[in-house]
Amino acid sequence: MIYSSEIERMCPVAKGAYHGPAPIPEEGKWVQVKENGDISGLTHGVGWCAPQQGGCKLTLNVKAGVVEEALIETIGCSGMTHSAAMAAEILPGKTLLEALNTDLVCDAINVAMRELFLQIAYGRSQTAFSEGGLPIGAGLEDLGKTLRSQIGTMYGTRAKGVRYLEMTEGYVTRLALDKDSLVIGYEFVNLGKVMSAVKKGEDANKAIKDATSSYGRFSPEAGAVKYIDPRAE
Repeated sequence: MIYSSEIERMCPVAKGAYHGPAPIPEEGKWVQVKENGDISGLTHGVGWCAPQQGGCKLTLNVKAGVVEEALIETIGCSGMTHSAAMAAEILPGKTLLEALNTDLVCDAINVAMRELFLQIAYGRSQTAFSEGGLPIGAGLEDLGKTLRSQIGTMYGTRAKGVRYLEMTEGYVTRLALDKDSLVIGYEFVNLGKVMSAVKKGEDANKAIKDATSSYGRFSPEAGAVKYIDPRAE
């Protein structure tokens, strides 16, 4: 180590009391974090790319400083899905500091990683006060039984009004309008259930019919006078 001449000429002064870093809450314990291995926690974060044309929701489950589980959900850019595939392979097994300094290809995923690092390193994780944290696999619980991201896709214009395209429940197939042409309900297909049934050998048309349901005042008895396909009408 090299010291400047000004420092060389100084006389030493003894250091006073040292109390270490402020403890942070981690999985039900207060921990003084001094190195990677001191950090544990599960949390979520959101990132965006420079042109802000896409976003990423990243979930990490960190145990003793190592990423044990990663869930990457992206929206808005086709290239992000390929970057997410790489990130899901790259992140598990890395230390938290390694993950922060890894090029995850997509800006949105990189920004999400930065946001997660800040949360976990400062004790703001979702499991800060949960004794023992959450088991590996907890990230999948966000997706539900059919293991699909919860997506909402809506579109509207001043000239033609609103179109519901996809809800958490599923792919919207029809909108129900009342006598004033107001949306009062919608029909949807749960694509996760469809694919699960098809994989078990069920006929695709039957699988779609069984996974179709509605929300709101969708029936004629409830006031629906017209049905439209939100993607074609």
